[in-house]
Amino acid sequence: MPKFKEKTNLKVSLKDSIIGFVGGFMVILILLFLTELSKVPLIMAPFGASCVLVFGVPKSPLSQPRNVIGGHFLSTLVGLSVQELLGNSMYAIAFATGFAIFIMMMTKTTHPPAGADALVVMLSQVSWSFLFMPVLVGSIVVVCVAVVVNRMVKGRQYPEFWY
Repeated sequence: MPKFKEKTNLKVSLKDSIIGFVGGFMVILILLFLTELSKVPLIMAPFGASCVLVFGVPKSPLSQPRNVIGGHFLSTLVGLSVQELLGNSMYAIAFATGFAIFIMMMTKTTHPPAGADALVVMLSQVSWSFLFMPVLVGSIVVVCVAVVVNRMVKGRQYPEFWY
């Protein structure tokens, strides 16, 4: 039987927590504001999870722009393609989710929140325009705000790499 540690080694700082709050607040507010202006939904739940990564663990490979934008885009593309080809049966939904994970891993664009995108597509039965709005536009907003907020804080750099 494996031996477990009694305590977590996770480090928490007030400064990092405040950055997470400010960054998440700004991203979601901007997306909601743009939604109000354009009358086109530019927000989806996985973007909240993306904020956790880009502001909470900005050095993680899973938080980098390539992963945020590429992961959301590819996972949504997989969901839309599977929906088009196989419909929305429980097997198709499960396949889309698993295949989205496979594609993100093979393309080095793994972004855990994007794993939900194929599910969002399949369960909501959205059209192909969803790939661009909210997915592409929203993920670009997440990254742009992350660049600005993280670089405003001394000792933080984001991104670690672009591609």
